[in-house]
Amino acid sequence: MPMMEFKRSVCPHDCPDACGLLVGVEDGRVLSVEGDPEHPFTRGAICVKVNHYPERIYSPLRVLHPLKRVGAKGAGKFERITWDQALDEIVHQYMQIISESGGEAILPYSYAGTEGLVQFHAGHPFFHKLGASKLLRTICNAAAEAGFAASMGNIPTTDIETSVNSDLIIIWGSNTLVTNVHAWPFFLEARRRGASIVVIDPYKNRTAREADRHLQLKPGTDAALTLGMMHVIIKEGLIDKDFIDRHTIGFEQLAERVGDYPPSCVENITGVPAAEIEWLARAYGRANAPYIRTGWGPSRQVKGGMAMRTIALLPGLVGATHKKGGGITRCTSGADAFNMDSVMREDLAPAGVRSINMVQLGQALTAVDDPPVKALHVYHSNPAVVAPDSARVLAGFEREDLFVVVHEHLMTETAMYADLILPSTTFVESTDLYKSYGHYYLQMACPVIEPMGETRSTLAIFNDLATRFAFTEDCFFETEEERIRNLLASDSPYLEGITLGDLQEGRPIRLNVQEDIFSNGFGTPSGKIEFYSRSMADQGLDPLPDGEPSTDEEGEGRFHLQLITPPRRQFLNSTFSEIEYLRSQAGEPVIMIHPEDAATRGVEETMRVRVFNDRGECHLFARLTEDTALGVTVIEGLYWPRFTPNNRGVNQLTSQRLTDMGQGCAFHCNLVEVEPSLKDLH
Repeated sequence: MPMMEFKRSVCPHDCPDACGLLVGVEDGRVLSVEGDPEHPFTRGAICVKVNHYPERIYSPLRVLHPLKRVGAKGAGKFERITWDQALDEIVHQYMQIISESGGEAILPYSYAGTEGLVQFHAGHPFFHKLGASKLLRTICNAAAEAGFAASMGNIPTTDIETSVNSDLIIIWGSNTLVTNVHAWPFFLEARRRGASIVVIDPYKNRTAREADRHLQLKPGTDAALTLGMMHVIIKEGLIDKDFIDRHTIGFEQLAERVGDYPPSCVENITGVPAAEIEWLARAYGRANAPYIRTGWGPSRQVKGGMAMRTIALLPGLVGATHKKGGGITRCTSGADAFNMDSVMREDLAPAGVRSINMVQLGQALTAVDDPPVKALHVYHSNPAVVAPDSARVLAGFEREDLFVVVHEHLMTETAMYADLILPSTTFVESTDLYKSYGHYYLQMACPVIEPMGETRSTLAIFNDLATRFAFTEDCFFETEEERIRNLLASDSPYLEGITLGDLQEGRPIRLNVQEDIFSNGFGTPSGKIEFYSRSMADQGLDPLPDGEPSTDEEGEGRFHLQLITPPRRQFLNSTFSEIEYLRSQAGEPVIMIHPEDAATRGVEETMRVRVFNDRGECHLFARLTEDTALGVTVIEGLYWPRFTPNNRGVNQLTSQRLTDMGQGCAFHCNLVEVEPSLKDLH
């Protein structure tokens, strides 16, 4: 009788935790997914989502064979074809498009459907060689990265594990218990040793409810709140003058700027009482080892880069970066100094190829000309759900002259609009190398079951296409293992001594990161924390932090409720929404609205409501709660549109505007209105 065998793997999804997994396999079938107790950071715990991963692998929506559209776009009518037919059709269509309009008329669209370094980048060499338009992959992290880099450089940040030695932990714009759950035990250990946990967030989420204190600021006012704290810290002499002299530049200019942000003024901007601002500033300035965990919420505003830049300066005022247990964690990817050229192969791209920002996909598909986008090749993403301004995105997908190829595990909303669907392997059926952006462990995973049906890995698909185009470069014939070996061929000290052989054992390996992460200085042009940034001045940007709030200029004066769209515990972006159990746990899709805002609009608890602005609308159910402030609404997501009352998702409401730095997406900077629904939409 077969016995269940547990095989090591790694969660591939877009989450900072990159959990070590034990996959239970019996008779070639995955029966369970559990946490690996030997992983030093994730320690055997996994989220409710991944715990239900077998339901995703064996979902009735799983795509197991190549499919060709036979009905109208979006109708979901397909016929089964062979791999040869599918690949030959792609080659035929692409060659015709290239001959008529050039390679730039083809646009790849991909993101972090997997964090595996091989499969994530598997299509890059192919599209570079093809001469396709380059995709600027900025939708998530770019604003935060650019803002932080302006202050401290693009370098590794504080190891979350060291936060156990902190006496003050500030979680800024992160619902840690939902999006970074394995950090929480380290924060609890710090609390057990005497630390306080403070959450800064526009609504009282799960993490805020568990914190010692919650500062509820208006969305888009993070920079102003930070400057208010700085005002108090500097005025009351709570600074580390020696650290400032040795490790920072621009302090005098900063001190002058913060004079414009006394707590009484900042209260009017942020909605946080002046007394609370003063309390937090004093707590931070007097702490022995203050620690900040930044989330991505502050950067998902029009002025999100400046928000992150300003928050990143706080440790420089008090010398927190050089104190055991202190510092700041934004992202750990600065230590992932792999040989990325080997998997990107930008050298294959013709000179001068245009770039298109993924945030503006709707515009690219409906307005870009010279040449227009005539083919869209989607993998590791579900843009019909996750891209902003969904109505415009879908209008592009509906074009009869747009040829759409989608690699997918499941029949997603995006796949419904495909001309060809290519069935892809899941992480349990493919080989990859996984880094983390929340801890400092590297891990390789190999298949634990054979690929289901006719599924193929992303790398295999692109290698097959390259062969049909008669591309001859070595990169188009490499296996996953060869690409991993090439990635490790780096002179980075963080990777020193780590070999493919070590990784093939399947256990997590710690990168060579020192305990004092900032001991070698900072990654700015000066090598110091830059209160005043000459590089920003050279770009025509304000070289000092600026506390002007983010606003939705498109909706000002006509829509009166701010909307933020943070993650929901049961879903990860659009992934896992297909699992019935998780949807039942999540319940009906709701909009959180303050009771007073609801009353003035005739909205009652559980009522179906229409949420709208000029970009689009969606229909949800009202949840009246003081967990959000007056004038602020919250929609946790992402539900697939087919699981909402009128088949429209929350990104109907979000904008294609780009952030001030990094050209990211301002997902949390939208004005909307709410009214009772006029129709029974069930």
